[in-house]
Amino acid sequence: MQIVLLDTLTFGNTNLDVFNQFGEVVNYETTHADETKERITNADVIITNKVIITKKLMLEAKNLKLICIAATGMNNVDLDAAKELNIAVKNVAGYSTDSVIQHTFSMLFYLLGHSRYYDEVVKDGTYSRSKIFTDVTHPFFEVKGKKWGIVGLGKIGRGVANIAQAFGAEVSYYSTSGVNRTEDFQRTSLEDMLKTCDIITIHAPLNEKTNNLIDYEQLLTCKEGATLLNLGRGDIINEDAIARIIDEKNIFFGLDVLGEEPMHEEHPFLSVKNSDRLYITPHIAWTSVEAREKLIASVAQNIQENL
Repeated sequence: MQIVLLDTLTFGNTNLDVFNQFGEVVNYETTHADETKERITNADVIITNKVIITKKLMLEAKNLKLICIAATGMNNVDLDAAKELNIAVKNVAGYSTDSVIQHTFSMLFYLLGHSRYYDEVVKDGTYSRSKIFTDVTHPFFEVKGKKWGIVGLGKIGRGVANIAQAFGAEVSYYSTSGVNRTEDFQRTSLEDMLKTCDIITIHAPLNEKTNNLIDYEQLLTCKEGATLLNLGRGDIINEDAIARIIDEKNIFFGLDVLGEEPMHEEHPFLSVKNSDRLYITPHIAWTSVEAREKLIASVAQNIQENL
């Protein structure tokens, strides 16, 4: 049996030897669209993180029995075609929950505590020339007593909510699906959340209800000094709107996800004037060492259970 991994570079240095037990393993660090067909021709199993698998490609892969998506989202595989062709498709859910929760707070505290400024002011020698022992030019506030809004109260959103509550925040949530998820936290409208919350974190999937959920007009209603973090999907907040308002209003943004990844070289985020209000990480919230190890173990389990 041949197992083909199409984008191993996304796993970093995670040990992939677990797949050797199933047969011949072929690894590719990255796979471009025009390379996929040739690489999967003899595959019994495909393992893909982001490489797109279409019906046309499935038809060319005569031995294909299983597509393992090394992620939770399944939008890179034609699921209808796979079902029609009797090809099993398995994803992995829940492997990165703790990692994403942790990164949410990492991003918040970086912005909240003006970490970039204070790190630089010490390392460039400015602090050494200070007349006093401290620097209070960039004030920060405590999470305790602040209003924290969560968009999408799934497993990750609930984990963030519990920790935010432990810090003393007043937590509310907006349900993108319209389902009342819990009585533990106050449900609110998106409009009220944007107007009243000091911190807003997004942990929702991208779908027809969340695409462009927050645009320029909605951002105008946010509180002065508010912090918005997006750890869901990039297109939930309009990126052009962020680039515009960040130079017009005192709002801070932390983004781990973008509509296009990697971001293109002419992206408006790269030319904002108030760059200290913008913190972007390259889609790494899911990538703790532990999360990637769980991911690979779960993919191996999917192969074991479906062949």
